[in-house]
Amino acid sequence: MGPLDALWHLLNFAYPAASVGMLAAALAKLLWRHELAPVPWRRLARDAVISCLAVLVAGLVFFGRDGKMATYLAMVAACALTLWWRGFLAKR
Repeated sequence: MGPLDALWHLLNFAYPAASVGMLAAALAKLLWRHELAPVPWRRLARDAVISCLAVLVAGLVFFGRDGKMATYLAMVAACALTLWWRGFLAKR
């Protein structure tokens, strides 16, 4: 595998985490507009993407391969928990 192939593999591995994190942050800001007004979207998206990436790496280590539905389920749960924590509990 060449360096360009390795880059594409890495980007395709990180794509689900980035897309879920950014989309979930945008939808949270849209649905809870007044409650999340003081929290910047970039911070919500950054923290959600980081937690999703951490879960994907943990799933890769635990299962030994990528693409397990249990990993994706854990990624969505971690994203929701992170958005809840950073959006609602961190303000107090």
